[in-house]
Amino acid sequence: MMIKLWGRANSSNVMKVIWLLEELRLPYSRTDVGGQFGGTATPEYRAMNPLGLVPSLEEDGGFHLFESNVILRYLCNAHAPSTPLYPAAPRPRATVEAWMEFQQTALNRPMGTLFMGLVRTAPEQRDQAAITAATAEAAGIWAIIDQRLGTMPYLAGDALTLADIPFGVHVHRWLNLDLPTRPAAPHLTAWYQRLLTRPAYKTHCAIKIT
Repeated sequence: MMIKLWGRANSSNVMKVIWLLEELRLPYSRTDVGGQFGGTATPEYRAMNPLGLVPSLEEDGGFHLFESNVILRYLCNAHAPSTPLYPAAPRPRATVEAWMEFQQTALNRPMGTLFMGLVRTAPEQRDQAAITAATAEAAGIWAIIDQRLGTMPYLAGDALTLADIPFGVHVHRWLNLDLPTRPAAPHLTAWYQRLLTRPAYKTHCAIKIT
């Protein structure tokens, strides 16, 4: 079964899915849509993804799926049910899912503000107050992650799981954006260095921020 991924490679949410596909060594194709490529406002695309966002997943038989973290769970369930990236036991799995949800509910907003403000907005047009507030908010979330990583090498234990992927695509930005301040986070930085040893992460996530 061919997996088709829709979405541009520099989208953090698309990176999540590419990273997992590569970790699982699943064959797939990818089509650039969104951002400078456009293509997300067509009726055909909106039938796959009602909000016109990326990524979208398409498989044989007319199956479509949206929401990046849901796609991650689906790929494991459907194509690699025994992968340790998504533990089968209820408690370990719930722990993984809790951290995945935490990324969406707590980190997306401030990191999105920083990315749009520092990367996609010309310096003379930036809202410095919003950038400062988002930096402080994101730093608070990353401090929680740093504390967690002080007790274990990965967010859900001793090995990489789906819990790490949603945060991993953002930590590269956090540690490499030109921020006004960035509190020390030694455990977070060490985790980032561990992620960089994984070819899929280094190739598809630790890329030029655009």
